[in-house]
Amino acid sequence: MAEKRTIARPYAQAILRLAREQDALQPWSGMLHFAAAVAADEEMAALIASPRLSGEQLAALFLEICGDRLNEHGRNMIRVLAANGRLDLVGEISALFEIERAHAEGTVEAEVISAIELSAAQKSGITESLKRRLGRDVTLNCRVDAALVGGAIIRAGDVVIDGSVIGKLEKLAAALTH
Repeated sequence: MAEKRTIARPYAQAILRLAREQDALQPWSGMLHFAAAVAADEEMAALIASPRLSGEQLAALFLEICGDRLNEHGRNMIRVLAANGRLDLVGEISALFEIERAHAEGTVEAEVISAIELSAAQKSGITESLKRRLGRDVTLNCRVDAALVGGAIIRAGDVVIDGSVIGKLEKLAAALTH
């Protein structure tokens, strides 16, 4: 069976094209995020996986839960996904849409995990360095993980920079054992 991401990609790309035509990237982002949260609910996920409901019944239930949080195009998307037995892909479609959207807008979201809280100057320096390296605007999301002991790990798209003490110790251990 094909990987979920592979199946979800054409849906995400079609939604991105539609959102760009409508000049509605932000509203689509919100609708997809909300629909993904509904689909991720434990009870809803069980219903989506169950053969007891037809695609039409499942779509009606899903849309009832979403209420007015989806516009007509968003409701049509849910109907199409349910009819094709793909409602379980909403979370993956949402994630891929965000990646495609960021790429289309020339932005990238970067995650910085550091051993201690970063200062404003450090955050600014990381943002500027990543902007130069990736050639895109960077949105930084920072969190602290004391288990790193020192340093930081930066993830931006496909780029991973491990400057943590733990990462360096693991590399040293690997080099010594080989």
